[in-house]
Amino acid sequence: MLLKLALLLESYIDVFRVFHYLTFRAILGVLTALVISLMVGPVMIRRLSRYKIGQSIRQDGPQSHFSKAGTPTMGGALILVSIAISTLLWADLSNRYVWVTLLLTLAFGGIGFIDDYKKLVLRNSKGLAARHKYLWQSIFGLSVALYLYYTASLPAETTFIVPFFKNVNFNMGWFYVLMAYFVIVGTSNAVNLTDGLDGLAIMPTVLVGGALGIFAYASGNSHFSEYLGIPFLPQSGELVVFCGALVGAGLGFLWFNTYPAQVFMGDVGALALGGGLGVLAVLVRQEIVLMIMGGVFVMETLSVILQVLSFKMTGRRIFRMAPIHHHFELKGWPEPRVIVRFWIITVVLVLSGLATLKLR
Repeated sequence: MLLKLALLLESYIDVFRVFHYLTFRAILGVLTALVISLMVGPVMIRRLSRYKIGQSIRQDGPQSHFSKAGTPTMGGALILVSIAISTLLWADLSNRYVWVTLLLTLAFGGIGFIDDYKKLVLRNSKGLAARHKYLWQSIFGLSVALYLYYTASLPAETTFIVPFFKNVNFNMGWFYVLMAYFVIVGTSNAVNLTDGLDGLAIMPTVLVGGALGIFAYASGNSHFSEYLGIPFLPQSGELVVFCGALVGAGLGFLWFNTYPAQVFMGDVGALALGGGLGVLAVLVRQEIVLMIMGGVFVMETLSVILQVLSFKMTGRRIFRMAPIHHHFELKGWPEPRVIVRFWIITVVLVLSGLATLKLR
């Protein structure tokens, strides 16, 4: 919205021409979302506390978590509000990639909101039934995958890219729809599984989201994409603004979510952010790179899968508790140590993912 106003004013005042630069608007996106989060956060936390919308703790979990009972939850709504406002203010709203990413993120946030509302407000311990949650994720994820497939105007938009190899790519045809669907839904659930400790999920999300913004910028620039050997996707550059908003909103939320947390994001935040990362990776054609950079999310998900399979097949558990961050807690690691070490791992993995831009 403000972008359109700035472009109208540029014919009268030269300084407004700076809004043509994606990097400038991405910085504004970061700052706007950060300021909104920091301003609205305390108000939201007080409201959540007043209405006793607090976290319930698993009785079989680490004993150190018992003190967190009642901590305000559903703080992920703060992230979504900050992302939405910042994106709408600074992004080019004629860009379909921006709308696809924003609407998918908000739709998954809506699923998480219903789940949290049933658990925390209606006191339904089961929340939204898993099959219903997955059904709605599938509906939204598949809808986006089909929309992107049928509206693709360039072969590169549906081409599967293999990192580290400049000329290894495949036109997937209908398999693109399945790939996009699984990446979006899978990433959403992976981030949700990771959201178990103070700040554990949000910082990797910020790092991966920022890195995907770099891929979006490079893919949307014909010179950079040719030099780096990645597909040129003319509309992807505008996603930098959304990524900037995600980074700013995430850092603002971390201000309140850092150990010991004043608020938790809940499913409304985790499902939405995971879905957002998934659709970003699909749009910039970097699904494999997402798995590399989001290795912590992958590790958390695999730990749950392996734990369930092992217990069903042998009656024994591989880990003391899954997801794996609880395993390390039960081994005696203090919660801050688990969190920071997982952050460090994510930094290394994100740098490895970014290195694929040159190692081709």
